[in-house]
Amino acid sequence: FSRPGPGLNLPALVYVARALPTELQAPPNSYCPSSSWVQFQGSCYVFLQEAIKVESIEDVRNQCTGHGADMVSIHNEEENAFILDILRKQWKSPDDILLGMFYDTDDASFKWFDNSNMTFNKWTDQEDGEDLIDTCAFLHTKTGEWKKGNCEVSSVEGTLCKAAIPYERKYLSDNHILISALVTAITVVLTVLGAIIWFLYKRNSDFGFTTVFSTASQSPHDDDCILVATEENEYTVQLE
Repeated sequence: FSRPGPGLNLPALVYVARALPTELQAPPNSYCPSSSWVQFQGSCYVFLQEAIKVESIEDVRNQCTGHGADMVSIHNEEENAFILDILRKQWKSPDDILLGMFYDTDDASFKWFDNSNMTFNKWTDQEDGEDLIDTCAFLHTKTGEWKKGNCEVSSVEGTLCKAAIPYERKYLSDNHILISALVTAITVVLTVLGAIIWFLYKRNSDFGFTTVFSTASQSPHDDDCILVATEENEYTVQLE
């Protein structure tokens, strides 16, 4: 099989999630889902405040996916050290934390549940040739090393969830987003004003042309009126 499923039993595996202490709340400018999360590099981390019994590693994973996250994956020494420090000092975690990793029997390798690349590891020295079927991976919080454990006989007291920061928030600064919004708003306003000005100009132009034409057609000083006035003047002179 490629991923652990319902057939992979963790007898009476207890999932305990702990709330993030208030002193470690994410800063106001954080892009994490809420203040219960803590941000590091391009991801957010949290312990969910809930305790449930589960029968498989998928049940543990569902606690994270239900909040838009996944079980934790670790990709460099800095991230491993950060998680270790948080677990020791703030979250008061148990000795072992379940990692979001499974053993893929199709190509005999460990993989992350979140489909990220396996670019880093901190495995302890363990015997080669060991049977890795139904194997889970744990972070040992006293040493920072990873160790393998049998999922069918292991129990854990908590698990860590990790969520990625959305791309547009991760790579665009607050100023960049604000400037883009202002430019868009100004463009819309100028477009609307331009349309209003054009409409008023056209309306005034049409009204002015009609007025001039109407005034000219009704003028008492056209050629016929001038001719009649001239003839009346000549007739008056002759009578005198």
